[in-house]
Order: sequence, then C-alpha cells, then structure tokens
Amino acid sequence: MLLTIVAIVGIVLIILGFAGSVLPAVPGPPLCLVALALLAIATGFAPPLTYVLLIVMAAITIMTAFVDYIVPVIGARRYGASSWGVWGSIIGMIAGIVFFPPFGMVLGTIIGAIVFEVIGGKGHGDALRAGWGVFVGTMAGLAIKFAACGVMAYYFVRALFAL
Repeated sequence: MLLTIVAIVGIVLIILGFAGSVLPAVPGPPLCLVALALLAIATGFAPPLTYVLLIVMAAITIMTAFVDYIVPVIGARRYGASSWGVWGSIIGMIAGIVFFPPFGMVLGTIIGAIVFEVIGGKGHGDALRAGWGVFVGTMAGLAIKFAACGVMAYYFVRALFAL
C-alpha cells in the first residue's frame, strides 16, 4: 500500500517536474529528485535507486539550478551583448520573477537585455541580437532542465518496474 501511494505521488511529482522545466516559476528537477528520493526510501534504496544514484542526481539538480541562471548570460555575451545587456538581462529576470510570474523570468530577461543595450548606446539591431542571445541561452537552460528531468524519470520508471 505504501509503495502504491509513493508511486502515485512520485508520478505526480515527475509530471510537475517536467512542467517545471518549461515554467520558470516551478522548480522542475528538484521535484523529480524528491520523487526519486521518496521511492528510494520506500524501497530501502534497492537498485537502481541507490545512495550513489541519488547523490549524482542531487549534484545534477544543483548544477541545473546554476546553469538556468548562467546560460542566458553566456548566450547574451556570445551574441555580442555588452555589460549593459548582461546587467539588463539579470535585472529583467529579477523584475520578471517578481512582477510577472511564471513567464516573466524568460520575458524579463530578454526585454531587459534589449532595453539596457539601447540605453547603453547600441543600435536596435545590436540590441535585438543581444536579446536573441539571451533567448537562445534561456532555451538551452530549459533543455538542460528538461533533460535532467528525463534522466530522473527514466530511473523512477525503471525502479517501478524492478519492484
């Protein structure tokens, strides 16, 4: 009975985790990690959900959290953003999270980069290019989070079938 409840809760967490990979306000990979941890505890850390796997998945989850904030800035830099654009993307991300959740983080980052590039004296074309870089970086971050959730979902399903 306990395993059934844990499995149902875990499946819901995995689904929410995938949604959180796309929706910036929802912590996707951490939800998937909680699902794995619950099932691991319920099964006594039986393979494939060992302590080592959970530590590796926790490390991946922590890395995705950092990557999610760093990759848009790297994308902006790669597409020619100045420090104005980088700061604009950071300020826009914070403003977007506060004022326009859940999609404000993505839109705020892009709009912030473009607006601050224009304020910094760049032309509209260069500012849009910096905004495009932020968009590409943001999409890369979302893809990385989605992939992390996919790996954790794989181990969750694999553990369910091992019962």
